[in-house]
Amino acid sequence: MAEQLTGLADDRALLGRTSTAERVADILRSRIAEGFFLPGTRLSEDGIGGALGVSRNTLREAFRLLTHERLLVHELNRGVFVRVLAVEDVEDIHRTRALVECAVVRALGEPPYMLDGLTEAVAQGRRAVAEDDWKALGTANIRFHRELVALAGSARTDELMRGVFAELRLAFHVVDDPQRLHEPYLERNEEILRALETGDREGAERLLGVYLADSLERVVDAYQRRMDAE
Repeated sequence: MAEQLTGLADDRALLGRTSTAERVADILRSRIAEGFFLPGTRLSEDGIGGALGVSRNTLREAFRLLTHERLLVHELNRGVFVRVLAVEDVEDIHRTRALVECAVVRALGEPPYMLDGLTEAVAQGRRAVAEDDWKALGTANIRFHRELVALAGSARTDELMRGVFAELRLAFHVVDDPQRLHEPYLERNEEILRALETGDREGAERLLGVYLADSLERVVDAYQRRMDAE
């Protein structure tokens, strides 16, 4: 925990002079997504509050916000913990992704589409592979899908899926072979991007539907094997 708290102290400057629970929640959400606090980790009010320089009430409100987002769980008489997903949670996350992401592509309208974000996410993924950084590749893959959702131009949809993708990262953090989990999807991201670049919206939706079905199977299999081993 000492190393994590030292890292949080570095984030203190992000709070500025008007610290709010939302800003604290943003920092902790990012740290959870990065695997800084792994699933099952107990979050110390005193340690985190001291590292960030915020009051106990502010921190508790941030914890409440992240509990509402299903990233944290409060256990009576034990404290607040980073949530450990069940297989059923992983399945539900992918159902939500399929409903939203495919609907976004289906509703794109006529090309050309604003694809700069998707292009950069693919490039980020290529850089991660070149560096054998499989955790970074997972981040790039999620960025690709966030950029895909952003094509809808809906702040509400972006906010909804931000929480869904953050939950998905909780599953990633307990998988013991991130290369096997993430590497196949870089090429598939590129296929979806190429379809959209040519204006083939229906083709992109078909690719995305198969992608998400395969991703669900792969994540559940990897996740279940890790859970069974513990």
